[in-house]
Amino acid sequence: MNPSTPIDERTEWLEADGLGGFASGTTAGPRTRRYHALLLSARTPPTDRIVLVNGLDAWVQAGSASDGQSASGAAEPGASGSPGHDLAGPEYLTRQRYAPGVLAPDQAAVVESFRHEPWPTWTFRLQDGTRIEQELFVLRGLPMVAVRWRLVGERRPTTLSVRPFLSGRDSHALHHANPAFRFEHAGADGRLWWTPYEGVPGIGALHNGEYRAAPEWYRSFWYAEEQARGLDAEEDLASPGVLSWQLDREDAVLILATADALPPRGSAMDTFLRLRAGEESRRARLGSPLRRAADAYLVRRGAGMTIVAGYPWFTDWGRDTFIAMRGLSIATGRLLLSRSILLEWAGAVSEGMLPNRFVDRGGAPEFNSVDASLWYVIAVHDYLEALAASGDTLSREDYRAFANAVLAIVGGYRRGTRYGIRADSDGLLAAGEPGVQLTWMDAKVGDWVVTPRIGKPVEIQALWVNALRVAERFTPEYRPMLKRGLRSFHARFWN
Repeated sequence: MNPSTPIDERTEWLEADGLGGFASGTTAGPRTRRYHALLLSARTPPTDRIVLVNGLDAWVQAGSASDGQSASGAAEPGASGSPGHDLAGPEYLTRQRYAPGVLAPDQAAVVESFRHEPWPTWTFRLQDGTRIEQELFVLRGLPMVAVRWRLVGERRPTTLSVRPFLSGRDSHALHHANPAFRFEHAGADGRLWWTPYEGVPGIGALHNGEYRAAPEWYRSFWYAEEQARGLDAEEDLASPGVLSWQLDREDAVLILATADALPPRGSAMDTFLRLRAGEESRRARLGSPLRRAADAYLVRRGAGMTIVAGYPWFTDWGRDTFIAMRGLSIATGRLLLSRSILLEWAGAVSEGMLPNRFVDRGGAPEFNSVDASLWYVIAVHDYLEALAASGDTLSREDYRAFANAVLAIVGGYRRGTRYGIRADSDGLLAAGEPGVQLTWMDAKVGDWVVTPRIGKPVEIQALWVNALRVAERFTPEYRPMLKRGLRSFHARFWN
């Protein structure tokens, strides 16, 4: 166990899929955010995130069943054992919080350890000393999560049962019991499909257990972090049935994915082992824990790449992308990835501006940032310098794309664009108008802009002067403005 990773409801883990989706939760188990989920996917990577599988209940029945008793016949918590069975009461591996903050069940298996490398792994200890390991990882490039439970040490007769909790809601919303939810399933031979609602991606499950349809609404899950943020904190989730395994015979495998991403062939165990080996190798190639953590923020957009501004709320923001990529991809030598990010964003220049952020569900991008475009210019410069230092060369097509983007940004700012952004006669950049927040100090409450900063903020001028210097690399026409800007900067910002 890593002693720096506490097992509690304040310590969280996250597994990203490289598309904007992720799985996340707490090390202790209970979900505390609406964003905690097993399968949360981005329909238009990296935006339009939807929660498909919120979590699960898992419990263990220790002891030996009578001949002919199937794994799916294991008692659900609260049910009494049938006559003729030598079964102890069920023990939970999971716990849930229900309104108004009640933790259920009162007693559960002890979480003996939690490891976050190479992915979240828990070891549970039952009352009789039986130990069960649960590991969970998300596949890079696919909306898919793989989970395995296995006995550690002595293989005593043990039945594991799992109830998945489904919704099919926007990641920022909450779900409530309603008659429109579809509990029905399709499939057989270790493959299941659910379609919670019309227009919502289907959910696929690949497993090596037995499935029993047992539809139930689980009501009033309670999320402490949402309440702390002053938001609604209660949710109802649908559980269509129970999956069960005889753990002493074989490890339990459950692979959850959007229906179109579920592997069409192969057994659950073979698929799990193949995916596990590939993901373990990929993460090992990344090197240090810092690089592996950084990799979670590098995601796909269109045919290229971008950077997520932060989990669990944000998608990709212009300012954050071009500040962060200097460390995440350029400094780490991932120059092909850097090229992909810069080329993908080059096509988004509008009137000299790059979007501050892309909104969900195909809405128009928001352009309320004066510095996102300037950070892009700086990132292009840093990329070209790193490329030259590596001994590599830029293709003519790429050179033209970068030159066009840089000159469109600097030229648009020189002529004047949205929100009063314009080059002034002193060579510096003026920006701002009432009701708009354009810099990184972008807090806004209703119509109140907390820090308007209309005029010539110092860091914007530094970025602008550097952008002029980069533009001079492509054309000498900006040399006079660069000289004026430098003189004015030193005169105004003498300290």
